[in-house]
Amino acid sequence: MRSKRPLVKKCKHLGKQHADNPDEPAAPDGDSGFAEWVQIALILMHAELDKSFRETEAWFNDSLAIREELNLKASPDHTTLCRWEKEYQMRELRRLLRASAEQAGWSGEAAIDASGFQRDQTSYHYRGRANYSFQSMKTTILIDVNSLAIKDVHITTQKAWDGHIGMQVFRRNAEDLRVLSADANYSWGELREECHSNSTRPLIKHREQTPLQKAHNARMNEDYNQRWMSETGFSQLKEDDGEKLRSRTWHGQFRELTRKCIVHNLTQAAS
Repeated sequence: MRSKRPLVKKCKHLGKQHADNPDEPAAPDGDSGFAEWVQIALILMHAELDKSFRETEAWFNDSLAIREELNLKASPDHTTLCRWEKEYQMRELRRLLRASAEQAGWSGEAAIDASGFQRDQTSYHYRGRANYSFQSMKTTILIDVNSLAIKDVHITTQKAWDGHIGMQVFRRNAEDLRVLSADANYSWGELREECHSNSTRPLIKHREQTPLQKAHNARMNEDYNQRWMSETGFSQLKEDDGEKLRSRTWHGQFRELTRKCIVHNLTQAAS
């Protein structure tokens, strides 16, 4: 089992980079409890460990080197860890995701692809109340083909067309993209035009319904081959953290998957 200390250092650095007061003591006296950067580091490590909150608390208390790295005498209570995860909004997690991608190395040559994560942990009672039946969470990532850094993630429980998802993800990241690779599921003229208007080269496969489309695909084959790196990114996400989600609500699952992507980036940066 590899040491977690290099990853903890990266989580600590990211937390301090994001926090309003990076010099705040880890556990200051008074009502403030724990510094914001410590909260970020601990909820990210919980995503890495893939344990229950009680098990995570026990792991931190047994890991003296990790607590020394974070300047903590003891782990926060498991209920506190749970509360932090619920309070940390998706908007903040997206900011952390972008920052972690920069740490891992962002070249601007990216691929977009989708996969599913299993939602078996969700209670049947909640499924009935929320009126959904999809057993997997459709997850689309924008990943650098050179560093495997994930810059953006789109998550949905609905039946959404890949072309529309691709447009949404591209518009959020257009300034940071030089090349966008995608398979034929993202083949949409408007998406290609949007790429060209933002000086991004679209390596998006055509559906090959005409000889001209086959010719376009043949010309891009050599540069397009790196698109499979997005599948490597998904394989690493599922291998390291598991394919099943622990959160029981859809919004909790969105945040859980985003934390997984952040930890993936920090793991790449630490390796």
